[in-house]
Amino acid sequence: MTISIVIAAIIGAYLAGSVSSAVVVCRLMNLPDPRTSGSRNPGATNVLRLGGKKAAMITLLGDVLKGLLPVLAVRLFTDSPQILAGVGLAAFLGHIFPVLFRFQGGKGVATAFGTIVGISWPAALVILATWLLVAVIFRYSSLSALVATFLAPVYIAYFAPEPAYIGAILFIVLFIIWRHWTNIRNLLAGTENRIGQKNG
Repeated sequence: MTISIVIAAIIGAYLAGSVSSAVVVCRLMNLPDPRTSGSRNPGATNVLRLGGKKAAMITLLGDVLKGLLPVLAVRLFTDSPQILAGVGLAAFLGHIFPVLFRFQGGKGVATAFGTIVGISWPAALVILATWLLVAVIFRYSSLSALVATFLAPVYIAYFAPEPAYIGAILFIVLFIIWRHWTNIRNLLAGTENRIGQKNG
């Protein structure tokens, strides 16, 4: 791939990531804006509270696909870990800072997961299993995301031991922790909402 094509792929991945699945789904289903309602996070967990399981599942699928599809598209032309990692990061950052939605993005977990599926599906399966295990035991979406996120670099190092992949995932981990800082405080204080629990 030429440099110009790589740059175009990264820009395209960022724009794909910038499409806020939560906002689009809520508008199409006549639900409150997730950026101003509930937890005010445009993500699947907040959409679950605002509109139920169907809306949340569509949002989750959209967020995963916008991380997965750019990586798969580029993989058709190259297996370069550096390029694939760069495209995945661009999609992730598009979700966090969406130019199409005034840079008011979500927390990035689902989009990061989609990126990891494109990079290493075995690592993604173990990450998903980790999320589900913690969710079933503790019933906190944020805790599940944080535990799976902390372990993601370990899984990537085992299944896809490329420095570019490990570096990209470590970068993503820092962003996800930052985006979950309020959740971390709530977990420590015992005030975090459980899965399916309404705010208030």
